[in-house]
Amino acid sequence: MDRNNGSNLNWVDECMAALGPDSNWQPDASNAWSRFQTRQHRRRNQRSRWVLTAAGVAAAVLSLTTFHAPRVFAHYCLECSVAFWQSLSTSGPVPSAVKPVKDRSLAPNFALEDVSGKSVRLADFRGQVLLLNFWATWCTGCEAEIPSFIHFENKYKNNGFSVLGVAMDDDGWESVMPYLKAKKMNYTVVVGNEALEKRYGVTAIPVTILIDRKGRIADQHCGVIRRAQYQPLIEALLQEAP
Repeated sequence: MDRNNGSNLNWVDECMAALGPDSNWQPDASNAWSRFQTRQHRRRNQRSRWVLTAAGVAAAVLSLTTFHAPRVFAHYCLECSVAFWQSLSTSGPVPSAVKPVKDRSLAPNFALEDVSGKSVRLADFRGQVLLLNFWATWCTGCEAEIPSFIHFENKYKNNGFSVLGVAMDDDGWESVMPYLKAKKMNYTVVVGNEALEKRYGVTAIPVTILIDRKGRIADQHCGVIRRAQYQPLIEALLQEAP
């Protein structure tokens, strides 16, 4: 996809220029494309890249032909459409059972700060079943999962279970802090980084990881989860002996 960045940008600029001058705003296609690339999070294969690009460009064209003047909306639509298709296109079936104990590997430890500035370590959750979720405020699929995570936290917190969200927003707490309040998220959230993504093999978001009481990865799912599908996996881990 990188080989076509220049031609794609020129094509979008030509479409915007055809709408006529706007004294209050001028398109910054380079900046928009840079943000789009960052949020794409390294697609797994060439086919996925073209699907997302086509979806974003189609959304931009539609907004240009329908709304005429608001060019800002065109850029915004481009970003949102890519985030939406990214979250859905990577989703696969949720397994019917967690991994056998012999196949589980130890989850990489890390230490990150929560919204209050307190250090949160993965090791702090040893002895509990942990749902670790990589997400971002701009990810439509991630937003759809939040009510399920709130439900899991409420339902199982007294049984040795916790949810830990790792936000991957480029601007960190600037976007994440107001989002936590707006969504009334009742579980711990920290801001992650690219190094942590690599350690967990995260190439797209959302990603949800179930970690057993001994700190081992029992399941890792890329894509949007469904509450009814994931709840049995959580309950199975809670029933395992500490």
